[in-house]
Amino acid sequence: MGFTSHKRHLIAGNWKMNELLSEAKDLVTHLGENPAEDHVEVALMPPYTLLHPLADLLGERNIRLGAQNVYFEPQGAFTGSISPLMLRDAGCHYVIIGHSERRDIMGETNEQIRAKLHAAWESGLEPVLCIGEHLDERENGETNAVLRSQLVVLEGAPEGAPITVAYEPVWAIGTGKTATAEQVTETHAYIHEELTRLGMDCRVLYGGSVNPGNAEELMACPGVEGALVGGASLDADSFTAIIQAAANVANRV
Repeated sequence: MGFTSHKRHLIAGNWKMNELLSEAKDLVTHLGENPAEDHVEVALMPPYTLLHPLADLLGERNIRLGAQNVYFEPQGAFTGSISPLMLRDAGCHYVIIGHSERRDIMGETNEQIRAKLHAAWESGLEPVLCIGEHLDERENGETNAVLRSQLVVLEGAPEGAPITVAYEPVWAIGTGKTATAEQVTETHAYIHEELTRLGMDCRVLYGGSVNPGNAEELMACPGVEGALVGGASLDADSFTAIIQAAANVANRV
């Protein structure tokens, strides 16, 4: 199945629980004045403590700011939580929702993820919804069923609601293992079919040990419209190389 995308490719860096302010400023400075090309959008998702301090610096470099998580209430007695309005106030455009580390470590449910999506939309944020299967689910042929069960949170989404989906096979996150081009192509085809069934038209990114050595091959897979990058986004040279790989592919389309 082929895809014709009119959306800009997105290369988003998820810093997870890494970087102090001085390190973060050095990293962003080394990305250069304008690392994004015409066909590629770039975003960084640093920890909460770095959102406001980096907002202007990223804006000067045409890089979107995003957060790694959000709570689903606008305000209130929810100690330790950050609301979508706070993220907007800090300069965020994107917010990651449903990352496997939140699902597996923090026990987040579909009900909570759906609530976060709607809270993000109501506050003008664009969610990056993460989906993906574990290794045993892949080996047992359950990948599509798992992804379908995760994408169900998009049912009832407001018409035209902005959304980016990131397919991250859990067995490839931080392990050095990467899905093959064939696996990526087949899985992204299925995800696009499910999104069409749900009435959603959006980018689908690939994530899971993306690096300068495999980025161009992954970006060239049909149905892949960018990447959610983990460890490699913490190195300016590596992240820049991945952005360039996406640009190379996008410029050929």
